[in-house]
Formats: sequence, C-alpha cells, structure tokens
Amino acid sequence: MDIAERLRQLREAKKLSQGDIERRSGLLRSYISRLENSHAVPTIETLEKISQALGVPLYRWFYEGQKLPEAPIFSDKSKPDWASQGKGHRFFTKLRRALSHTTESDRRLLLHLAAKLAAAKRKR
Repeated sequence: MDIAERLRQLREAKKLSQGDIERRSGLLRSYISRLENSHAVPTIETLEKISQALGVPLYRWFYEGQKLPEAPIFSDKSKPDWASQGKGHRFFTKLRRALSHTTESDRRLLLHLAAKLAAAKRKR
C-alpha cells in the first residue's frame, strides 16, 4: 500500500474531509489532494502534521496492525559492523540517502540485480 492510498484510507476511516485535515494540520487542501492522488510525495514532517490532524500515530502510515510490530534483531551488537564506522559508515549513509529517492520498482530492480550478482559470485 502506498502513502496516497493510506492517507485516503485513514482520512475516510475518521470521516474527515480534506478541508478538515487542512484546518487541523495547516496544510493546504489542494496539497492534501495532491498527496492523495500521488502527485506529490510527503516529507516525514508533513506525515507528522497529518498524523496529528488524524489523531493516529506515525507508524500507522507504514503498518496496518493495531499495535506496534516486534522490532527485528538483525545482528549481534557486540561486534561492530562495516557500516557503523569510518568509510563504511560514510558509504552506507550516502547509499541510504540515494535509495530514499528511488521508486519502489527501482528498489526491486536493484535488489534483483544484487541477488543475481551474489548468486554468480557464489558459483565461482
């Protein structure tokens, strides 16, 4: 589910109009309409304003359940990983920023390419 669908779903569940969100958040109704029709991409700050206007926690934009999901444990923190310091950290930060501006289909393409490269390397 994308942000536009989620915004419309949350707004309609609260039985609010775009004008109601405008009055509660300070955002223009036309901008809210652009968000709902996927003509604009909101910043985190904008999502926070709309969340406050809707009276829902911020995580509800990304998770459909009623309570917070369990946080996954990705690694043992006793050992520093390559992305936690030095050049690795700088590279990871740049990569994260670049990926935040890509579309979902581009991210899937990049993950598919990485999987193919990893598989080819394992075959050698």
